Amino acid sequence: MKTRLIIALSLLLSQMAFGQIGGEGTYRFLDLTTSARVAALGGNQVALDDDDLDLVFHNPALLRDTMRNQLVLNYVDYFSDIKFGYASYAWHLDKIGTVATGIHFIDYGKFIEAREDGTITGTFRAAEYALNIYWAKQITPRLRGGVNIKPIYSVLETYHSFGLAMDAGLILSGRDNQSTIALVAKNIGTQITTYYQNGDYEKLPFDLQFGFSKRLEHAPLRLMVTARHLTNWDLAYNETASGSTTSTLTGPTSESGFSKVMRHLIFGAELLPSKNFTIRVGYNHQRRKELSVESRPGMVGFSAGFGVRISRFNLSYGLASYHIAGASHHFSISTNLSQFLP
Repeated sequence: MKTRLIIALSLLLSQMAFGQIGGEGTYRFLDLTTSARVAALGGNQVALDDDDLDLVFHNPALLRDTMRNQLVLNYVDYFSDIKFGYASYAWHLDKIGTVATGIHFIDYGKFIEAREDGTITGTFRAAEYALNIYWAKQITPRLRGGVNIKPIYSVLETYHSFGLAMDAGLILSGRDNQSTIALVAKNIGTQITTYYQNGDYEKLPFDLQFGFSKRLEHAPLRLMVTARHLTNWDLAYNETASGSTTSTLTGPTSESGFSKVMRHLIFGAELLPSKNFTIRVGYNHQRRKELSVESRPGMVGFSAGFGVRISRFNLSYGLASYHIAGASHHFSISTNLSQFLP
């Protein structure tokens, strides 16, 4: 593989902040949340069951009939000129039910192209795309299942790869309709073509997740938690200096079992003072452990945001703190096109 591509990929991985589990597979952009609402709730929630088409991205079983004709648009101005977004639309088909499609993309920006000796020869771009095709079915009055088929295309300079993945999820609603339990398997699939001829096939970022959400009966508050990477218990690693400026991974740490469990969990809460305004907060322990500076942890791992309904539109903003050097800003807008029909 050409030196310029190796350098580019190294820069990308250093900026994307996927943590220690990053780099173990390809198409890592599939792990990035685009929804401002979910970003404010810690970055991932799979059991939040209400009339929001954005949530289907995280669990296809959350697709429901009331989402028909709903349109959502998301945009994120990420770090180092990286931008990504997502658009989705749902409609109803006779004899099939409600289906939805979505386009998920990430643009890594422009890079300087150079030879091994440092001679600059031009520039190149890198981007990745995934088409999402959702379908869900009500299995029993309380149980719903769904799938998401995802053709994936990745282009990094002159290197191209095509893959196919699937998400499969289940949600179980409580008898009081105020609580939800969810289970979802994400990114089941494979590369169909590698980035270069006779290249090795890389793994996709498979993840098994479990979630729970609860709307309090006597307070305008919804609480939720999602457990990720259930097939990989120990997510913790030590970093020790191997030189003046570099570091190497030395293997699993000796941190407590409680801390190891916490790395799997993402917590979120929504305060619902009115039907037109929502305040959101979240906490991602793994993000805080891996990306914060020990001497100045700040608010790394915490997130916040709000949602507001104005006329026929739902607007959301999410702020997620990754490092003392900066945070990501997420913007979402959604509407139901049925409201504009005569």
